[in-house]
Amino acid sequence: MVEIKKLLGVLCLVVPAQVFGQLAPKKFLTIPLGKVRPVGWLMDQLLVQTNGLAGHLHEFYNYVAETDWTGGSSYYSNLEEAGSYWFNGMVPNGVLVNDAAINAKTSEFLSYVLSHQDSTGWLGPEVGTNKPRYLWGRYPFFFGAIQMIEVDPSLTDSVVTALYKFVTLANSMLKNGEGVEDWTATRWEDFVITLQWLYDNHPNGQEALLIDTMKRLKWSGVPWEKVFSKEYFPTTAVEHTPNPFNLPLTWHGVNLAEGLKALPATYRFTQNQSDLDMASSGWDLLFQYHGRPSGIYAADEYLAGLEAIRGTELCLVVETMFSGSYLYQVIGDPKFADRVERITYNALPATLTGSMWSRQYLQEQNQIAAKNMTPNPFPNDGPYSNVFGLEPNYPCCTVNHPQGWPKFITNAFLTTPDNLSLVHIYLGPFSTSVTLGSGNQVTVNVDTLYPFSDTLNTTITATSAFTYYVRIPSWVINGTISINGRAAEALSPSNGLQAVAAAAGTTTFVLNLPAEITTESRPHGSIAVHRGPLHYAFDIARNQTVLARNAKQPLAVDLEFDATAAWQYAIDPSTLKFSNVPPTSGKLPSPIFDSGMSPLSITVTACPITWEIAGYTFAAAPPTSPACTGGHTTLTLTPFGTTKLRIGEFPVFKST
Repeated sequence: MVEIKKLLGVLCLVVPAQVFGQLAPKKFLTIPLGKVRPVGWLMDQLLVQTNGLAGHLHEFYNYVAETDWTGGSSYYSNLEEAGSYWFNGMVPNGVLVNDAAINAKTSEFLSYVLSHQDSTGWLGPEVGTNKPRYLWGRYPFFFGAIQMIEVDPSLTDSVVTALYKFVTLANSMLKNGEGVEDWTATRWEDFVITLQWLYDNHPNGQEALLIDTMKRLKWSGVPWEKVFSKEYFPTTAVEHTPNPFNLPLTWHGVNLAEGLKALPATYRFTQNQSDLDMASSGWDLLFQYHGRPSGIYAADEYLAGLEAIRGTELCLVVETMFSGSYLYQVIGDPKFADRVERITYNALPATLTGSMWSRQYLQEQNQIAAKNMTPNPFPNDGPYSNVFGLEPNYPCCTVNHPQGWPKFITNAFLTTPDNLSLVHIYLGPFSTSVTLGSGNQVTVNVDTLYPFSDTLNTTITATSAFTYYVRIPSWVINGTISINGRAAEALSPSNGLQAVAAAAGTTTFVLNLPAEITTESRPHGSIAVHRGPLHYAFDIARNQTVLARNAKQPLAVDLEFDATAAWQYAIDPSTLKFSNVPPTSGKLPSPIFDSGMSPLSITVTACPITWEIAGYTFAAAPPTSPACTGGHTTLTLTPFGTTKLRIGEFPVFKST
């Protein structure tokens, strides 16, 4: 820690001569938890999560059921993130499905933490103990507490009072160089966002304290503006690359996912355009050099480059979703929303079983087995990392993954800063009811199977006329809109948003958002296949072996998956054909993100090839220009998120 402080002092020696007097406004504002709700298949997906591992952790999983955050003795790290991670994700999960048991647990959690705040202002399980006091573990708790206020405003006084006591303490600690270890030094942006929520909603005459604490967090933390600069950003997997700052945790996958919020959060108090420019270009660099066709990037602990067998951590997936939402709210560039939607509908479901009772630590693009891998392709993670289980490799993703779907849902609608317009960002089936400016009461219902359909039917009711906006993804080709039953017209989005004039009373419109099949170039001459928001992969037939079963909850199992069919194929991209077989009932099967459940598929001509296995448990790199070893056949590709063993990056050949 002495070394990191010394380095940060050199990197951040000169604080910009800037007047930090107010916060810059965001481009879009969030809507309180509970005002945006899932319907249709999306509600079913959240119920699957609730009925799976996430919704039962508080009953049997020691790091939650016996968490030291509420007086128990269980924790897995002196960072003290286990209980607060769970709280952060299950607050919105419980509210959105109206689960009384979960809501009672999160309420008890909040009450216990607030009632045990000590005289110094400290919050958390370190109270009354000799445990070290690091700031980071509180940040997910703050996010959860803010969400609870949104649902129940009667909690405002108690939560805000506790937060200010803690902020005063934290400010003093930062002045004294206390509370910041290496992990906290990378994740300061989450506390800054909490401080900005106080500034925006409950300044209480404490603006100077809040701004000063934001500044101290930034200058005591890692310099994300340098980490994300083209000069220093790594362009390959980093296990053999010295970190230029001697701060290796700046290349840690989850730290990067959270760090994506740092520069937009900084911009709000510096108002330096360079912060936003670096946030945007850094986002692009991350996905250019480490991106995945599933929307996410590779980091099997640390940045892992482009090879299809390298891993992506589940915590990284959900944190990038949340950070991308924040980036869009501050900057307004639709590229952030497009990518978050891709991640949500591809990378997130791909790394959990359909029932959501078992999760991976690491997922792979080309994943021919999920098992105890010796050797394994992950330089810094263990051989159990891609097993589907209760806590493979490390517990963090077990308690952190539940935030993914609920926060995607709550960020699906935003308002303009003047609160006069409603903006639909993430496409899917939703219902929202809000009161806009001038008391305009608005209800919106979106009926769709998207992303398993191109059509969205939206009904708006409003007491006054207003302008409604809906995001049109960048992959849409020749999209149309039909308003109030009139003839369909070509879309005309501006900066990714289609304006719809909503009248007082009821307005309906139908969006048709067709997309073409596209291919993405990947290493070794291989390709990935996309259509619309979905990435398509070959779902490898598999068998299943139970490796372990939790003694307290028999549904919590560790599973090994092994391929039972050939997967060594090259494909001819000129033969790709899209198929949609809509469900006759009008409803998608449940759980939709499992093998054979999607109504969408793409067929392609393929041929068997020689494709080596590396280390007996994972595929070698896709062979370049392979020769066919047998006759042509037809492969069916299905959405990546429905596959658990898969080939997502294919060698190519010409069939004619």
